[in-house]
Amino acid sequence: MTQNLIIACPQCATLNRAPSDRLGAGGKCGRCGSALFTGHAVTLTSANFHAHAQSSDLPLLVDCWASWCGPCRQMAPAFEAAARDLEPALRLGKLDTEAEQALASRFAIRSIPTLILLHKGKELARQSGAVPHAQIVQWARQHLPRA
Repeated sequence: MTQNLIIACPQCATLNRAPSDRLGAGGKCGRCGSALFTGHAVTLTSANFHAHAQSSDLPLLVDCWASWCGPCRQMAPAFEAAARDLEPALRLGKLDTEAEQALASRFAIRSIPTLILLHKGKELARQSGAVPHAQIVQWARQHLPRA
């Protein structure tokens, strides 16, 4: 049975309603016209975090990173590639722990890179350390909430 899901726009964070059986067909934001799924990670900020992490029906995989962190920079292309593989089942987002210290503190980030899988604001799983593309995809799929 098809149900309507709430999806946050990756561009403007507006909440959009989309049928669950048509997520793979794409869809556009009703406000800004951007594609709802781009195959790229969203830059998470205090302004858009709530829309993606709590209001959206999609799980959110967060990469907590910093620009000075070598392993973070090394893992960045793998995380970006994982976005292409994992959408539309979930949204991927990058959280710069230096720029968004309040969010990093809220999730008690002690080491970076750290992956956190959230659904409706609740933490489902966490993993620290740089991991390759295939392991990101496998880990995320393993911890997705069951429908």
